[in-house]
Amino acid sequence: MAPSTKHNPIVDHLRGAAEPLPAPDAPGFGACFDRFGEARIVLLGEATHGTSEFYQARAAITQHLIEHHGFRVIAVEADWPDAAMIDRYIGHRAATPFPGDAFRRFPTWMWRNAEMLDFARRLRDLNIGRAPQDRVRFRGLDVYSLGASMAAVLDYLDRVDPGAARQARDRYGCLTPWHAKPERYGREVMFGVKHPCEAAVTEILTDLQDKRAAYAAQDPDAYVDATQNARIVRAAEQYYRTLYRGSVESWNVRDRHMFETLQTLVAGGDKAVVWAHNSHIGHAGATAMGWEGEFNIGELAKTAHGDAAVLIGFGTDRGTVAAADDWDAPMRIMDVRPARPDSHEALFREAGLPLSLTDLREAQALREALAQPRLERAIGVVYRPDTERVSHYFDAVLPEQFDAYVWFEETRAVTPLARKPAGAGEDLTFPSGL
Repeated sequence: MAPSTKHNPIVDHLRGAAEPLPAPDAPGFGACFDRFGEARIVLLGEATHGTSEFYQARAAITQHLIEHHGFRVIAVEADWPDAAMIDRYIGHRAATPFPGDAFRRFPTWMWRNAEMLDFARRLRDLNIGRAPQDRVRFRGLDVYSLGASMAAVLDYLDRVDPGAARQARDRYGCLTPWHAKPERYGREVMFGVKHPCEAAVTEILTDLQDKRAAYAAQDPDAYVDATQNARIVRAAEQYYRTLYRGSVESWNVRDRHMFETLQTLVAGGDKAVVWAHNSHIGHAGATAMGWEGEFNIGELAKTAHGDAAVLIGFGTDRGTVAAADDWDAPMRIMDVRPARPDSHEALFREAGLPLSLTDLREAQALREALAQPRLERAIGVVYRPDTERVSHYFDAVLPEQFDAYVWFEETRAVTPLARKPAGAGEDLTFPSGL
């Protein structure tokens, strides 16, 4: 789509506010984000789930915040059990961040890629010489690891309390027939074929919390892991039970769980960097999703932490992306169409900076110029360019959605580490792919 030839005064404001950035691998890139170092939580977005530059930039920003501003938690839009494998690697408790069973379900490329492998190696180096309590941790926020999380809880209880493990197996038995396809559980509950398992899975979490003193004394880290997995089972049961009531309710269950997990991770005073899609970290109240009743991590973080939570969006105009044509379809490298002329991305394209940072907090003239809703693009793990307007664009007020915006005019796809088909398991971000 050709850029508009008509002069847009908004572009003049944008040129005055946007700051050129060096490449993400340049020595000075991370220092450009020092202005956010005093925050308690820095949330870094992405306009797609399969763009190399977004991963590289977030890695460089995160490393700088760790080294110069005391951040110690990285919380990502991924399953807790899978993220725990990266956490063990960077903590020098495992030889690889991607053992055979890590990130095997669709979309495998979202985290099992060369960019993440490079970042994991750098995090491992950062942890050399640090005391265990001072090491950088890598944590998953998402809600979809129902089967893996049930297995993790039972494995833990088998080790520390076999009697409690037998009782937990009986309770989890309510969900066991559906752990591979939990959306079927939600459908059967919806139509009255199956009684909800909410009480059973909640009792397991309550028992773990009631026995914290005894369990945590044996191995505090293992107890934290087991308790979080029990929380995930409870949240996943609720998510799939609400999936057939409507997308708004199920979305809110998911993002509330991710935010509550984040709150737990920073409860001891640690500073955190969050990696998730723009649709999760931008303030939902400034977008069409919020106007329809959805909220997200960014909105909840702003409500809880105010200016101590910084929301940074990422965007691109064109290039390539790793994505699939449909859910559970093979990944392929796809061309990203140039952004529509009536979009925020088109304004950045017309501004003419190939790579830039726009701090929207103080750019008053730009904020006023962008006060009306405008289209913004979101590509998840599925990309449908032929229906792009309907499938991938939504209205947003950019300066209310983000505190800052990182722009890459042209981007390329991530490099997957493996192209094996996903094994049996939960549908991660079905049906939205975000």
